Amino acid sequence: MDRGARISLKGWQQAAVAVGSAVGALLNPRRADLIASLGETTGKPAFEKILERMKRSPEGREVLADRPRVLYENVAYAWDLPPNTFGAAYANFMGKRNFSPDDRPPVRFMETEELAYVATRAREVHDFWHVLFKLHTNLIGETALKVVEFEQMYVPMCALSVIGGSMRFSEKQRHLFFSHYLSWALRAGIHCTDLMCIYYEKHFHEDLEEVRRKWGIIPAPDPIP
Repeated sequence: MDRGARISLKGWQQAAVAVGSAVGALLNPRRADLIASLGETTGKPAFEKILERMKRSPEGREVLADRPRVLYENVAYAWDLPPNTFGAAYANFMGKRNFSPDDRPPVRFMETEELAYVATRAREVHDFWHVLFKLHTNLIGETALKVVEFEQMYVPMCALSVIGGSMRFSEKQRHLFFSHYLSWALRAGIHCTDLMCIYYEKHFHEDLEEVRRKWGIIPAPDPIP
């Protein structure tokens, strides 16, 4: 992690950044940088707990030791894997949407290298979770995934994103989310293993359905026609 990219804030400064980011994100939900800042300035206690869980997990400790980054140069081999694999499913997900793993904003407001890495890891595995839970990147899919993320990480920004997302739903979307997706997301987030303790890159070559079973992943229900 680049120490020079991080900014040390006092308590009142963190609060100011958090409030400003929350207001800005509500006004313009496409501002990924504001959503990221909100997550960092309100999420320190949650990231500290995630760090402790990772230290207690053999695979989590391996992630912390190696500090893998989900950057294109590191995951490009996924595009060459057999179609049934987790890695190929991830490559297909990214390619269809013209997404790049390099597009995530950097972590700026974490006090230590370890916490900065945990926050970075949480941000960078987001698309892996989309693939595993079979969720679209539309408003309903992103909001449902934030429910799963909150169940897994207890980062306040996830809950705030669910509230913000639901406020933007149309009447039809709101009915679909609360009747079809919310109960699934609450169950799926609790049922699966601790997803922050997985070294995903070392499982790219494995069958997608097999890793779902191994990690207790319940894929999202199919959309109602």
